[in-house]
Formats: sequence, C-alpha cells, structure tokens
Amino acid sequence: MNLQELNGVAKALVAKGKGILAADESFGTIEKRFKSINVASSEEQRRAYREMLFTTTSIGDYISGVIMFDETIRHRTKGGVQFCDLLTQAGVVPGIKVDTGAKDLPGYAGEKITEGLDGLRERLAEYRKLGARFAKWRAVITIGSGMPTRFCIDANAHALARYAALCQEAGIVPIVEPEVLMDGDHSGERCEEVTATTLQSVFFHLHAHRVALHGILLKPNMVIPGKKCAVKWTPGQIAEATVRCFMRAVPAAVPGIVFLSGGQTPQEATANLNAMNAMGKHPWELSYSYGRALQDEALRAWGGDSARAGQGQEAFARRGRLVSAARYGKYSAKMESAA
Repeated sequence: MNLQELNGVAKALVAKGKGILAADESFGTIEKRFKSINVASSEEQRRAYREMLFTTTSIGDYISGVIMFDETIRHRTKGGVQFCDLLTQAGVVPGIKVDTGAKDLPGYAGEKITEGLDGLRERLAEYRKLGARFAKWRAVITIGSGMPTRFCIDANAHALARYAALCQEAGIVPIVEPEVLMDGDHSGERCEEVTATTLQSVFFHLHAHRVALHGILLKPNMVIPGKKCAVKWTPGQIAEATVRCFMRAVPAAVPGIVFLSGGQTPQEATANLNAMNAMGKHPWELSYSYGRALQDEALRAWGGDSARAGQGQEAFARRGRLVSAARYGKYSAKMESAA
C-alpha cells in the first residue's frame, strides 16, 4: 500500500458522521467489563459479544472502522464468516491493536512504558494478511506528584513513532494514541499543559522517524480536569481548551483526530465531542474511537444472554446514532430520551 492509499484509508476512517469502535479489550479488561454484568469471560462469550456488535444491521452508518484484539481478529461468526470479512462487507474497515500493554517504566515509579516493538514487523505482515488495514498503539501518561517526567513522555513518543513507521512500511495506517489519563485531582489547565507537551514530543518523533502524517490518525484524550478535581468543566470549556491545545500542537497534515473516551460516560463523551464540532470547521476531522462510551449500554442490555442480543444491538445502534450526530455538532441532551 502506497502513501496515497494510506491517506485514503485514513480519510475513510474519519468520514462524515462516522467514527471508530474500539473493541480491542485485552483479556484482563474484557474480564472486568464482563464481571460488571456477572458474566464469565470465556472465549465463546467474548466471541458472541463481539459478533452481536459487529452484526448490528446499521453498523456501517456510524462506524467506519473497528479495532480488534489478536483473539478477535481470528474469530468467526457462528455461521463461519471471519470477522474481518463480515466488517468489510458492511463497509467497515478492520483494524488491530498491536501493542502488548503498558508496563512499569524502570527507575520511574508510577510511570508506564508501552511494550510490543519486538517482532512487530512480522506481526503486522500477518495482520495485514488477515485483513487489517489500520492498527493502534496506546501510550499512557500519568499526571501526579512529579509526573509526568520528560523522560517518560519522550520514551513513549519514541515508541509510538517506531510503531507508526513500521505500520506504514507494512501498508497499514497507524493510529497514534498518547493518552493523558483522567485519573487524579489535577486541574483542566494542568491537563492542557501535559497534553500539549506530550503531543509536541509525539510529532517531533514522528517527524524524526519519517512518518507520513497524511497517512496516520491521532487518538488522544480530551483536555479535561481529573476525575477527583473539585472543579468540573462544561462541554463548552472542554471543547475550547481541547481545540486550543491541538491547534498549537497537531499539524494540519493529519487527516483526523479520533478521541478516546477515557472513562467518560457515554453521555459525557458524546456531549464533549459535539461541543467541539459545534465550534465550526477545524484543520482536521474531529471524530471518535470510543470503547466503553459506545459499548457500555449495549453490554448491559445484552447481559451475556443470547436471547437478548437484539436488545444489545438496539442499544449499540442508539448510541451510534447519537455519537454520529455529535460529529456534525447536532447532538443535544434531549436526544438521549428520543433516540
């Protein structure tokens, strides 16, 4: 895949009214999600849950791509159709998570470094054969006392850039995900400061690794106060701070920014994205790559019962329609009861 084709895939992933479903939960994460509804995390339950989401009739109306986990990309429907083929037939681009998780950064207590570069070239080649056309790598930046250190930011930015370069070499669009966590009592202003510093480092390293920016997508956090911060921001304040931060740090060559939900409720993630798009035109498409914010309601409606798969799909489609409206800046809280 040449750079023109990479750009075409990146643009398709941020098509108007659409965004990405992050269904790439690791074994540990999906177990926590299932435990919240008292369901055991067996391979068959994981497969059935993802099949429920992926076979939702209207999925292609609001989902442009799906990020899968290594196990999931190898799964098939009960009827024997490989998930990648199922999604492609629905007009949805298959994607894959390729990092192996955030581990403790030696010598830097409380900070993380994402691993998974060893053998990545070979894994990317296999994933492309399986049908993946984009990938994701998540770096984790923690705000706290004396954190983040510049070393942690730069180490993670360097790894993100190496990953992105390997993806483009393999003909796969890299989603670059530097997540400044919402955990903590830090202010929105502190989040903006750390997010700007992180993004500046990420783009420095992407440039140094000769990554073509028109063939990537950025998956960042929104600029938002920590969960334990006493001062809460409105969607308008979050939108203003986020766009201001990104105008300073993100080159216009990047086709789109697909925000992570990062622990926000489905309603918060939808309202905050809507506020950004309601501000008017930006240099990049402002879209979504939500996990919990797209899935939470569907997970609870399904509840691990195959007889309730239809209810799960209805809940998934409903949230999809609402987030799609936020892509146009046309969402309102009143739609929550009407959708």
